[in-house]
Amino acid sequence: MRKLYVVRLTKPERVELQSVVKKLTGTGQKVRRAQILLKADADGPNWTDERIAEAYSCRTRTVERLRQRFVEQGFDEVLNRVERKQPPVEKLLTGDPEARIIATRLGPPPKGYNNWTLRLLARKVVELEIVDSVSYETVRRTLKKMA
Repeated sequence: MRKLYVVRLTKPERVELQSVVKKLTGTGQKVRRAQILLKADADGPNWTDERIAEAYSCRTRTVERLRQRFVEQGFDEVLNRVERKQPPVEKLLTGDPEARIIATRLGPPPKGYNNWTLRLLARKVVELEIVDSVSYETVRRTLKKMA
């Protein structure tokens, strides 16, 4: 089968990958990515994705995605796996609202209650107009960071 993304390593890239594999520098994932790229090199061994997956105990889809990232993003991004610039979902509570929720929790509970419950606290936060709406689970995560 003809490959959609062909890996062609330059001499310096190949030397760096061989160094990572030989010295086992970096994380285990980095070493495995280096091994996969070396075997996938069209100017080198040029192994099939199935053979690479079998040799390094991973899925063929993993090898395919690594090839694709190499072609689309480049050598450094594939080998070092750059962190995301922002999380997939923005935080709902930050800064002042978060501090006000914690302050409310540390205060006395309403009359008729011995302790704050998460649902009670979530209702109180909306009632005090700290935020427009919030789930008790978001309140729980906010308080858990405090503990």
